[in-house]
Amino acid sequence: MEWDTLQLMVYGEDLANVDVISENDGLVILGVNTVENSSYLFVDVAVSETLEAGNYNLIFVRDGAETEFYYPILERENSSKKHLGFSNEDVIYLIFADRFCDGNSGNNNIDDSLDKFTSADLDGRKGGDIEGIISKLDYLKALGVTALWITPMLENNMWMSYHGYAATDLYKIDQRFGSNELYKKLVEEAHKKDLKIILDHVSNHIGINHHWVNNLPSKDWINGTLDYFIPASHDKIAFLDVHGDSNMVKFHQDGWFSNYMPDLNQRNFYLKNYLIQNTIWWIEFAGIDGIREDTYPYNDQKYLSEWAEEILKEYPNFNIVGEVWQGTPVILSGYQRNSPVRKLNFDSNLPSVTDFALSDAIRNFLSGRKNIYNIYEIIAQDMVYSDPDNLVVFIDNHDIDRAMLTAERNIDIFKIALNLILFTRGIPAIFYGTEIGIEGGKKHGELRQPFPGGFTGDLRNAFTQAGRTDEEEELFLYLKKLLTLRKEYPVLALGKLTHFYPMENVYVLQKTYNDKKAIIIITAGDERHQVHTTQLKIFLPGENKLRNIITNEIIDLNSNEVIQFDDNSAEIFIVEN
Repeated sequence: MEWDTLQLMVYGEDLANVDVISENDGLVILGVNTVENSSYLFVDVAVSETLEAGNYNLIFVRDGAETEFYYPILERENSSKKHLGFSNEDVIYLIFADRFCDGNSGNNNIDDSLDKFTSADLDGRKGGDIEGIISKLDYLKALGVTALWITPMLENNMWMSYHGYAATDLYKIDQRFGSNELYKKLVEEAHKKDLKIILDHVSNHIGINHHWVNNLPSKDWINGTLDYFIPASHDKIAFLDVHGDSNMVKFHQDGWFSNYMPDLNQRNFYLKNYLIQNTIWWIEFAGIDGIREDTYPYNDQKYLSEWAEEILKEYPNFNIVGEVWQGTPVILSGYQRNSPVRKLNFDSNLPSVTDFALSDAIRNFLSGRKNIYNIYEIIAQDMVYSDPDNLVVFIDNHDIDRAMLTAERNIDIFKIALNLILFTRGIPAIFYGTEIGIEGGKKHGELRQPFPGGFTGDLRNAFTQAGRTDEEEELFLYLKKLLTLRKEYPVLALGKLTHFYPMENVYVLQKTYNDKKAIIIITAGDERHQVHTTQLKIFLPGENKLRNIITNEIIDLNSNEVIQFDDNSAEIFIVEN
């Protein structure tokens, strides 16, 4: 591997005067490093290219006494289906692990758990697990998505920990979700169906019950102390603001989200290495294809730059999207690598960011607060991004109101929103249950409601046609059709976007890829719209025909006719001559 020099964290008692010896010349001890807490030792080990897989003996020596420890070196499992990254060819499906499907009710209760199974509680565990996700891979494949982003499944032995973002062991899958081997099996089974897996990763913080917390390797392992810490500021502009005060950066990057989520200090050399190695270990062990990095701006940015650089050096085809919850394009763009607006002395090395700016614009359209022009205006600012096609676009997720709730069950404008994220630019991400129009509620426990049919006692199974209502079936088939078209016509996913100023609430998008062209016509408002063929001819000089790829209706661009479009509709055409 490119990362061939390991730094092993050794935990024990009174390790200050311990030496370490390797019995194999291919596993070289480069250094033994003590820290202020003698319970920890950091051992630097170089792994030779010629070292074969196997268990190797490390000998810990102090005052003539020896303790042996077998350290495993594993064979790399090279596969053409691993570490593929994700791109605008993909459609991501976001699964909230605890709320998707319970495939094994036997793991819902664990004797020593601090968070008991309380299915009736909005913020309690419902029982979703890895086996449940595996059981629905065929459903997801048939829907037409190509990548699964799954919320964290590391051990969270905490109260109200169903969300997974307060890890208490960074190397262990929570028993209520399954096991490390079962997670690896999930990735393997997904790959067999050409579904990619995106790891939801957290560098910023851990759970208060992590074994480090009451016995920190060093005082600066976390920002602040258990007794005194800075509450997190949510000023995501601070780090990029040329007029900003350094204290605001400190409040933002060193602050705690809550008193049960200690904020990690990635400026600590040993912790930085630990987190980088841990990430690479999960990628290599499980064979995952990409990462969604949680709370990206709240981390130390120099650490994240190095972290991303090392991952992409090891896995050149990989992709990483940083969660930057900010609705201004110029701010979002400052976190993407090669940013044309970022004026700092180091690059982020981050390939992708979450496009909250477009999400906000679409959601404002869904709610009626703003019109279709606002969406045009946001996309028109794409010049601030180094790679707008590598933005992750979405209409909702596990932290904000579901799109159907925002749309107040207006199915027509909800369908427009689906077209916008699938056919503008970027990498679409769909929240679980969007395909059946789950509405949820205002609270986290409500918007993250269990998928009907995934849990014992459910009155119906919406994973099947028979278990869906007529409206749910209509939405399911509509989204499935759009996803099918996206695969059948690569121009819809990969095409370069040209869009035209929305006049009279008619928004025209053009996608061009190689010698293919597609036109998406979106009409917004409560009246029928008329578009003259001469208007379309302005956008398509030299072209003669458009074919509606859903209805197969042909439009003759030379006919000098008026074309009628329904109110609040989205129609997709391919140029044919």
